[in-house]
Amino acid sequence: MPEYHALKGSTKSLDFFKTPELAAKATLDAQRILGVDAAIMFADLLPVLEPMGMKLDYLEKIGPVFENPIPTNKQVDALSVVPAEEGVGYIRDTISGILSDLPREVDLIGFAGAPFTLASYAIEGRGSRNYVHVKKFMYGNPTGWKRLMDKLVETISNYVRLQYKSGVQAVQIFDSWIGCLSLTDYEQYVEPWTTNLMRRIHSQCGSDLPVIYFGTGNSHLVDVMYKTGPDFLALDWRTPLMPTWDRLGMPAIQGNLDPVILFAEPEVIKKKAKHILDQVNGRSGHIFNLGHGILPNTSPDNVKMLVDFVHDHDQSL
Repeated sequence: MPEYHALKGSTKSLDFFKTPELAAKATLDAQRILGVDAAIMFADLLPVLEPMGMKLDYLEKIGPVFENPIPTNKQVDALSVVPAEEGVGYIRDTISGILSDLPREVDLIGFAGAPFTLASYAIEGRGSRNYVHVKKFMYGNPTGWKRLMDKLVETISNYVRLQYKSGVQAVQIFDSWIGCLSLTDYEQYVEPWTTNLMRRIHSQCGSDLPVIYFGTGNSHLVDVMYKTGPDFLALDWRTPLMPTWDRLGMPAIQGNLDPVILFAEPEVIKKKAKHILDQVNGRSGHIFNLGHGILPNTSPDNVKMLVDFVHDHDQSL
């Protein structure tokens, strides 16, 4: 969005995330300009790892990079679990700034990375195509893997609790890299810790904080992911929405238009959106959303047109 780039200017990404005034304005601008029904806190998954001892930077044309990825148990043991108020207290101020100007009828969604995805970034050090380092660590070092995942669960749950106490009305847990695992590997190396995370969030935040769990490329994992205890799942565009909803019996579901469709002509976008909406047929609990984040260079006008189309369709039911 041009408004975002004008706001960011030359500010480094990490500094932007840590500056509540900027992050709050980016959140409010996106909600207001696009006309969506909820605001999503402007932040990133990875800065929560900084207080643990990870050195993070965002490099142009590369993305997030950790200077000190984790290859050994010694480095896992050196990671600290810092109270969220101390380590990422700026999030509290960001949420306060958002809520001070967000229309009361618009909810605010917070989010956090899931244990596996954060562990993957910490071990790989940056984005990966084949996940060699994290899988090597996971398969070959069960003691180190358990220690790392235990620390991440505590860190993430504390982070979500801080967001809840600060005023978010829902939270989404992102497992962006989970699709690289087989069902067997998920059950052995991920499910126990994700289940523990969900239990901790529900225990600390109560039943009035809906927890959404999201992954990509994970059609083969949705059943076991739902078993970990979220309130419902968000689906990527490769997962059939209605059959999955019917099979799992979830009270709600989020998804799942392919974000690349937003590069098509308006009539194509409307046709693809209508296909999803017609399948749902007004069933209560469907949150229309993309099946992943908006891609760079997407036309904001196409996004606004999609939002208007979905609103008009809902009003016609």
